[in-house]
Amino acid sequence: ELGAVVFALKIWRHYLYGTKCRVFTDHNSLQHILVQKELNKRQRQWLELLSEYDCDIHYHPGKANVVADALSRKEREPPLRVRALVMTIGLDLPRQILNA
Repeated sequence: ELGAVVFALKIWRHYLYGTKCRVFTDHNSLQHILVQKELNKRQRQWLELLSEYDCDIHYHPGKANVVADALSRKEREPPLRVRALVMTIGLDLPRQILNA
């Protein structure tokens, strides 16, 4: 979960840098990671990056997060596939355009 927060902060850094932001997560222990004493190297690096931003981490139960749940279950239309696209342009194209 912390990795996802760091990933999002890196992507949106040009909008978030220097502004107050709130991070909502359904991972309750993420709220308390700032005060943990024992962290591995990756967690320390992530917390160092997190300290560059002015953001608060808030717990939001997953069952109450209906917007994200609805978006993750949104039906998707299958992508259109084009097998080949061929266009032949003749020398008489300008005349055909003028006559059209």
